[in-house]
Amino acid sequence: MPSHEEQAWQHYRSSKQLRLVRKQIKRNRKPKRVRRRNWMPDNWDDLDDLDTCQTERIMPRGEQERRRATWTAALENLEQAAQGEDGTPSPTAGIEGSFGRVIEVSTGLCRVALDGYTVLCAIRGTLSAGDTGHTNVVAVGDEVVVSLDASGQGAVEAVAPRRTALVRRDVFKAHLQQVIVANVDQLLIVSSWREPPLWLELLDRYLIAAQRNNLLPIICLNKTDLAESRDACHAALQPYVEMGHRVLLTSAMRREGIDELRQVLRDHSTVLAGLSGVGKSSLLRAVQPGLQVRTGEVNRRRQEGRHTTSQVTLLVLAMGGSVVDTPGIREFGLSGLRRQDLVQFYPDILAVAGDCRFADCSHTHEPGCGVRKAVRRKALSKARYHSYRQIYDSLAE
Repeated sequence: MPSHEEQAWQHYRSSKQLRLVRKQIKRNRKPKRVRRRNWMPDNWDDLDDLDTCQTERIMPRGEQERRRATWTAALENLEQAAQGEDGTPSPTAGIEGSFGRVIEVSTGLCRVALDGYTVLCAIRGTLSAGDTGHTNVVAVGDEVVVSLDASGQGAVEAVAPRRTALVRRDVFKAHLQQVIVANVDQLLIVSSWREPPLWLELLDRYLIAAQRNNLLPIICLNKTDLAESRDACHAALQPYVEMGHRVLLTSAMRREGIDELRQVLRDHSTVLAGLSGVGKSSLLRAVQPGLQVRTGEVNRRRQEGRHTTSQVTLLVLAMGGSVVDTPGIREFGLSGLRRQDLVQFYPDILAVAGDCRFADCSHTHEPGCGVRKAVRRKALSKARYHSYRQIYDSLAE
């Protein structure tokens, strides 16, 4: 019988051999598969390479082929539409992979206008806004690829790159932006003379957002029937006229300025923005009687409007063009704008900033500020400067 020392030595040798065997197994083992989340290739021709990659499958079997077929069919439909006489999509383009425009959005769903009809679509869970800097992956006005199943239910497969967008800082996540509407040509900023009163700071915020997002801004002052005189309205908005902005004076109640408003909206895609109660929906009904928009009255005690438009909706105009009616917004944050860059959006302030003592003057408190001197001698609008100060204080350094 082996001695105690011999038994210990044999145990050591067997355990050492076992460890060597385990190491050899580990060396010969295939590399651990890594979850690949960014499965979409830069080129559809690279799809074959995905089969050879040692990646974990995170999509149902056959999903890659289905998506490739969807994109292929969509591009074919688009090419056929471009060759048509009227340039509109083919009526048969709605079977699978057709292009449409989002006209309404709710949680997890959206309504898409295809060729002459609308489809309620689910939004694919694979679509994510995580890397875009936005909180919503689909917005009204987006051009999307839609697939339909046998029962006629739709699903948004992809969102085309946006040409323009009206965005604001997200209320709950200040570092992100919320897309209010996409792919519109112009922004109609609707204010009212009273009920609620004209708020120039919000008007300036919209003008800045329009300039930053390639939108043509148009100022519309509604409820001019409540003003002492039209001269008072002209005087309040004269600084904006001098900057080259188009200004409309309207009264939905008296039907004043409606013809000019029609000319502005005809054959354009326009988003209406402003406080609740300024009369956006009333103006749209004056432009096109019978248009399905809701109207409401202003809370006279608080001088605030009630939210008659509960969500963003795209409406097609009979005279040509479309409008997007938005809910009234009491706060419009400017995401990504720094304090030192704000003056670039105030050309009237920038014109007198050369008289400042310091080159990096913020025009708020420094001695020898040429901007504050211009305000005191009434060479610069006091209301415009007050708006600049309010927005400046709200921005990050």
